[in-house]
Amino acid sequence: MGGMMAPPPSPPGGGGGGGMPGMRMRYTHMTFFWGRKSEILFVGWPGADGGMYALALVAVFALAFVLEFLGSRRLDALLRPRAARAAVHALRVGAAYLLMLAIMSFNGGVLLVAVAGHAAGFLAFKAGRFGDGRAQVEHGRGKEELEPAACA
Repeated sequence: MGGMMAPPPSPPGGGGGGGMPGMRMRYTHMTFFWGRKSEILFVGWPGADGGMYALALVAVFALAFVLEFLGSRRLDALLRPRAARAAVHALRVGAAYLLMLAIMSFNGGVLLVAVAGHAAGFLAFKAGRFGDGRAQVEHGRGKEELEPAACA
């Protein structure tokens, strides 16, 4: 039987199957919950420490804020070469997927700071002092003629 592969090695601690000794079962939330004991993006991070949870919320807020900058017309006007625009687009899409995965931790605080970060970024870069005063209105089109917005 030349094409058959050997089974994978058994994990340390022995046993195989559902109840492996020495392994603790982890529970992943599938509904929104409130609390600081959470895992966001990485196993064990931020954990149960309140300071690390606050740092995680600041990171999520900053990521959402930066995403609004990366999608702003001002940045788009600064980038002329197509390669630079493509690189910024790839960075924006990758960061948007990372933010989506953070929200999929189903922690209510993470959802709230992500929305707040997007709102603050929108005010700063699209409708506020650094924006062009128009909220995503295409040239030559009125607000009532806009295409539906894309998610990322």
